[in-house]
Amino acid sequence: GREMVLSLSPGPTPVSEGDHVARHANLWRMTDDFWDRWDYLYAMFERAAAWSAYIGPGHWPDADMLPLGRIGIRSAGGDRYTRFTKDEQITLMTLWVIMRSPLMFGGDLRYNDEWTTGLISNEEVLKISKSSHSNRQLYRKGDLVAWTAVGEDNSLYLAHFNLGEEAADLATDLSELGIAGNYLVRDLWAQEDIAITSTRVVNKLPAHGAVLMKLTRQDGQA
Repeated sequence: GREMVLSLSPGPTPVSEGDHVARHANLWRMTDDFWDRWDYLYAMFERAAAWSAYIGPGHWPDADMLPLGRIGIRSAGGDRYTRFTKDEQITLMTLWVIMRSPLMFGGDLRYNDEWTTGLISNEEVLKISKSSHSNRQLYRKGDLVAWTAVGEDNSLYLAHFNLGEEAADLATDLSELGIAGNYLVRDLWAQEDIAITSTRVVNKLPAHGAVLMKLTRQDGQA
């Protein structure tokens, strides 16, 4: 018969059922309906970390649709655009991509502005969703969070998040990533190389903000 994709939406799937849904479904909701509220996005980080062990080829925890762009066409709240700030939208997309949640746009594409279209069409960012593996939370220190993943070319992806209410610095040592040597650090949202380092990656993050990076070994070694 024809191939199909099985998507389950029972509300928040219990993590205790992770083995079962990973065997029998392609994606499953790990949350109730997700909307453009910071408290919802903040809570998603704990859920994403809990579900990371079940991210794999053909089966993905689903963090729900992306409430971006014009989303209130027929809603009770009236005609409106997303309430997320631009920093929060970067944080949202960065988490969904590095945890490989299915990316389903929840707005009206006809009314996208250049910013919103850029969020959902950055090929360097989307490549993580398409082909990375070993996606996991590296650490959480209060409201400072780091996630990592491995690219198909054995490059490393690193995401820094600041979930707090004030700007903050976040540093990850290369040893925490299990690597050594000289690495080129590329900011994937800005699409520019920002550093070469053999020690650590440091970012100054705005409140509710994130940076998504690719680390590539510079001496030809894997």
